[in-house]
Amino acid sequence: MPWSAVTRGALAAGPLLLVAVLTDRVSLGVIAAIAAMLAGINDRPGSRRTAVKRLGAPALAGAGGLLVGTYAGDHVGAVALTALLTGLGLLAGGMSAIGPVASGGGTQLLVAAAIGAGMPAPEAGWTRALAFLAGAGWLLALRLALPTPGSLTGDFRFDGERDAVAGVYDAVATLLAAAGTQHATARRAALTAALDHAQDALAGPRLRRFASSATERRLHAQYAAALPLAEAATALAWAGESVSGRAAEGPRRLAAAVRENTHTGPLPAPSRSAPALRALDDALLHAADAFDQGSATDLHTRRRGARALLRTAFGAGGREYGLRVALSFGASAGIAQALHHSHWYGQHTHWYWLPATAVFLVKPDLGPLASRVLSRAAGTVLGALVFAGFAAVLPRPEGLVALVAVCGALVPVSTRHFAAQTAVVTALVLSLVMVGGEPQASASRIVETLLACAIVLIVGHLPMPGQRGGQVRARLAAAEAAAHAYLAHVLDGSDTTDTTDTTDNADNADNSGGSGCSDGSGGSGGSEDRAERWTLRREAYRTLAEARTAIALSAHELPALARHTEGTDEVAAILERLVDTTTACAVHLDDTGRLTPGHRQRLAELLAELAAAREKVGLPTPDPALPIAG
Repeated sequence: MPWSAVTRGALAAGPLLLVAVLTDRVSLGVIAAIAAMLAGINDRPGSRRTAVKRLGAPALAGAGGLLVGTYAGDHVGAVALTALLTGLGLLAGGMSAIGPVASGGGTQLLVAAAIGAGMPAPEAGWTRALAFLAGAGWLLALRLALPTPGSLTGDFRFDGERDAVAGVYDAVATLLAAAGTQHATARRAALTAALDHAQDALAGPRLRRFASSATERRLHAQYAAALPLAEAATALAWAGESVSGRAAEGPRRLAAAVRENTHTGPLPAPSRSAPALRALDDALLHAADAFDQGSATDLHTRRRGARALLRTAFGAGGREYGLRVALSFGASAGIAQALHHSHWYGQHTHWYWLPATAVFLVKPDLGPLASRVLSRAAGTVLGALVFAGFAAVLPRPEGLVALVAVCGALVPVSTRHFAAQTAVVTALVLSLVMVGGEPQASASRIVETLLACAIVLIVGHLPMPGQRGGQVRARLAAAEAAAHAYLAHVLDGSDTTDTTDTTDNADNADNSGGSGCSDGSGGSGGSEDRAERWTLRREAYRTLAEARTAIALSAHELPALARHTEGTDEVAAILERLVDTTTACAVHLDDTGRLTPGHRQRLAELLAELAAAREKVGLPTPDPALPIAG
């Protein structure tokens, strides 16, 4: 149970609405509470620094959407307004292809635009936009100021970073324990997820270029020290041979040291009978030194420039998604206005529900289309019925304000399932608009939701220009490019023409007590070369994880949609094996300075499999040729 998020949810929308009621600014309080609710949906576990971007960036987009929607709704006719909202849908859909934060920003942009145009209010657009920012800013302030329950170790401001870094060491230990078993692949994927989470937690927005506090610099050093451990653990899992329990004990003690903010103490040394085991031992020594006195600033991330972001937004994946969002949002806005002007709602002045519902339904990161539609319909029916029951017995407005506070507290819990989240949000929004003066409208909201489900289902199955499955193909192409860049860098430091047996070299390294790399510099290159390798490895595994997520979502669509990405899971699996093999090669090169014939043969086989699978799926061929055979 995320008690800290529950506490923030209870203190967000409800108190904001109460203040607005007491000060007779109810309409602005409704807007602020809606903003706090939307921010609460994005309030996920992680560091406070990450929360600034995850909550703040979508809130800014939402305020802009509310501003545009309000002024357009006041001064533009129905046809022009529908065209404008359709254009916003195209823009927001393309933005959503960039990443999770941009996706949240696109969602809030469209939802707020629908509210601004479809929920008339006496205040000016800029006043409503400021109220929206105030509501989201209030939840963000709670996120930054309130300590996490149970965080009694060290500076509580960094409890999210501390937990994320400790999770990396736990994942390393789990992978080592699973080496040689059928669970190794899943444990390696869990290690990638832990590294991604820790990297995001530490790399959030900052006023200064580098970490300014000793606590944060120490956490950066502890994260950097986990990278060679992760590399060695991946190489051991790739070898397919089990390792002793002693090998996993060291990372577990390091995880405990991170959580308790203490020194590591003595670490058990693993056997040094193989290159990967020697790399693990060296990495443990390096980690012990980093925990005692190290500091680091490099998080081995690749920042994407504006050109790369635009290429993603307007590439094949962004265009396909943008068209679907634009058609769904524009059609729902046009139909909503037609129903509103024909008084299908009765004398209600609000028509925002239908387009706002379509925005959430068209979001692929909330699950496959069919399950999204079913979950949204079931959740809306449940939430509307529950609200109707409470509205019949609760006093107004104080009872409805209390219901808003309760629903706000339930939002972080309900995010585990789209239907539950929909039910909670439905009850919360219906409470807000009733406090704002709208009569009870549960029945019409259910009908509008079902209509939005039908619109999104139809648009989701319409033929689109270009090749279908653009988002999956774009993610897969990015993953393949990152894997090739990583492999090319590793091979660049190898002697691909020497096939000398490396047994003597390994024995000499073992007898001398190490491979000469205990400083973390690596045997095949300096510290800068190794830092670049870690950056490329992180990028390869991160893009692979993103591709895997997109492929899994597509595979669970209805057959009419899933067939467009058939075979992409096989390409992703080959890429994972290729990146794992590249990591094993890098560790071996650090130890011996050359690849064995077995390594080169395995790389050549994987590249041949990748070429065949790529051709079968219809993916483009990457440009560079890699010198495998020597």
